Amino acid sequence: MTPSKKSAVLVDGIILNGPTTDAKAGEKFVEEACRLIMEEVVLKATDVNEKVCEWQPPEQLKQLLDLEMRDTGEPHHRLLELCQDVIRYSVKTNHPRFFNQLYAGLDYYSLVARFITEALNPSVYTYEVSPVFLLVEEAVLKKMIEFIGWKEGDGIFNPGGSVSNMYAMNLARYKYRPDIKEKGLSGLPRLVLFASAECHYSMKKAASFLGIGTDNVYFVETDGRGKMRPEELEKQIWRARKEGAAPFLVCATSGTTVLGAFDPLDEIADICERQGLWLHVDASWGGSALMSRKHRKLLHGIHRADSVAWNPHKMLMAGIQCCALLVKDNSDLLKKCYSAKASYLFQQDKFYDVSYDTGDKSIQCSRRPDAFKFWMTWKALGALGLEERVNRALALSRYLVEEIKKRDGFKLLLEPEYVNICFWYIPPSLREMQEGPEFWAKLNLVAPAIKERMMKKGSLMLGYQPHRGKVNFFRQVVISSQVSREDMDFLLDEIDLLGRDM
Repeated sequence: MTPSKKSAVLVDGIILNGPTTDAKAGEKFVEEACRLIMEEVVLKATDVNEKVCEWQPPEQLKQLLDLEMRDTGEPHHRLLELCQDVIRYSVKTNHPRFFNQLYAGLDYYSLVARFITEALNPSVYTYEVSPVFLLVEEAVLKKMIEFIGWKEGDGIFNPGGSVSNMYAMNLARYKYRPDIKEKGLSGLPRLVLFASAECHYSMKKAASFLGIGTDNVYFVETDGRGKMRPEELEKQIWRARKEGAAPFLVCATSGTTVLGAFDPLDEIADICERQGLWLHVDASWGGSALMSRKHRKLLHGIHRADSVAWNPHKMLMAGIQCCALLVKDNSDLLKKCYSAKASYLFQQDKFYDVSYDTGDKSIQCSRRPDAFKFWMTWKALGALGLEERVNRALALSRYLVEEIKKRDGFKLLLEPEYVNICFWYIPPSLREMQEGPEFWAKLNLVAPAIKERMMKKGSLMLGYQPHRGKVNFFRQVVISSQVSREDMDFLLDEIDLLGRDM
């Protein structure tokens, strides 16, 4: 039977009968856009023969892109052209020669997982609206906890390692003084935390955001390899106590951003136990070495930490963003710290087990199902496949180090222990010059100039920076499983080609 056509209902001049969206046209647009993504991103942007980027300065790019938003919508063929322009002028982080950040490459399984979650548009706070993704997150966290070496624990996925570090700092403070949740900062002593001088800048940001204050982050000296000195940590703790401050947290780093250094966790854990301090390990970058039986020794002692930040979107290529905070405490400390007991969301008289409504462990309300990307990749590759991904990255790094040592004009800052390879390129004009102030001043200009040339050419992308008294040098990081030995050779050849006339 055909339903009878109902007369139009008009409210405030708006017809309410039927949807206003043209579903057929929308479906066709999605289909055509997916075809474009497949051709221009999945296939073309990962081709080593294509450019890493089509560089344009900001004012020129504003002219090339139609950025204006108008009163009336635009036809689908024009929207597809805009999509094409967005792809064309964006950096191809999936390209095998994108070495610019601590993420890179295309994981096909993670990409499909992202397509699914974008289409479903879930929010992970209650089981009733996100049943599958809550169970997936629980399963992934459990496996990550196993790899850390804890018998039990808790955790949550967050929008970035910086947020995970902030969570950990706040959790450690709550553990030290639970009444802060209700009474705030006014009744607290001056709290002090300790981190390596090579720690991620998010520690200062978190201290500022949480009202602890950046002056109360005591930075501990590092050795020549960038590792925290345990004896200096203990001195800083006693200094803080002597000043009348209240030490509550030590943040160790497993995989520093620039040098890729791993702090000595066992020795730091000994100090934390003696001093009664929470030990957080920022393993956002280096945590993925736990997947490798050969290289997990880099994080020896991590099982003694109270909390760990670990980003699978980096070395394991789970797709930005995919970042977990893991907590050893299994007494619902996360929920106690962050719960606000919103009665319109976390009703206790629901018809299912409300322990699966994990949103009250989060400072967010809406939260993306980021664990699903990592879960899909893990299901596809298995733990052994993820281990191979780590081992291959470190092997390629080793190859590049040996090539740097062989070639004229290339000089390592130090022998790396992870995949951060820091080196200078010394052009022919400087190779006979004595290493003095003039030499270093001139060398400081080389990496930025070569970076400009490679960006404008689009041949590769590689980061550079000065660091703790060292003038600008390149920092090459191997992550993507699409990277080959040929790409390592190309990187050195291209730098030499771009810089030999300087």
